[in-house]
Amino acid sequence: MRLRRKPWIDQAITEYEHIVRLQGGEMYKGHWRELFANPTLPLWVELGTGKGNFISRMAQLHKEVNFIGIEIQLGVLYYAAKKCADVEATNVQLLRFDVAFLEELFAPGEVDRFFINFCDPWPKKRHAKRRLTHRSFLDRYARLLSPQGRLDFKSDNEGLFIFSLEEFQQRQWKLTEITYDLHHSNILNEAMTEYEEKFSAKGQPIFHCAAFCPCEVRTGEEEK
Repeated sequence: MRLRRKPWIDQAITEYEHIVRLQGGEMYKGHWRELFANPTLPLWVELGTGKGNFISRMAQLHKEVNFIGIEIQLGVLYYAAKKCADVEATNVQLLRFDVAFLEELFAPGEVDRFFINFCDPWPKKRHAKRRLTHRSFLDRYARLLSPQGRLDFKSDNEGLFIFSLEEFQQRQWKLTEITYDLHHSNILNEAMTEYEEKFSAKGQPIFHCAAFCPCEVRTGEEEK
């Protein structure tokens, strides 16, 4: 759901220009690590950062990792930038970008780990290709991940979760940490999104899995 546009954010977000890139991210393709103080660290990317609860917390917990958060909505990206700045997370870069064009942003093997948290379920069958766990997206992630790279997926939508498990398996990703109730499992859940906090407090179960990149990465035309 898109937030109502707040004109003041256009100016306010410039306060965080040291960690936010509103355009031109493509020029760093293959060189993202060079933007960080320690370019030798692993690179973890959150697709759909929202207001930044998850990435700001993870950046605090994992100073041995460089983080990139991608969000298309400027209105929420501002709040993510503010949260990261408030906790002095120096290992974070935030981008305004459409994840549908992810391969214009990263080079093959450049990313070590992807996080997809509570993405739009696109419930209508005719919109399946828009789901971020559709096989066409999985093939892109596989090309961008380092060997045996990892993708973590969380959702509150059981239909999307079941669909995602089937897509992972069809593309031969190795699945681990599968749970239909993350908060009542023994699986480590280091950080929550704003959405996760809100709905889990109401008793909504959270679905989760970790998927590891297949050995054979598809390089040809993606299956329709």
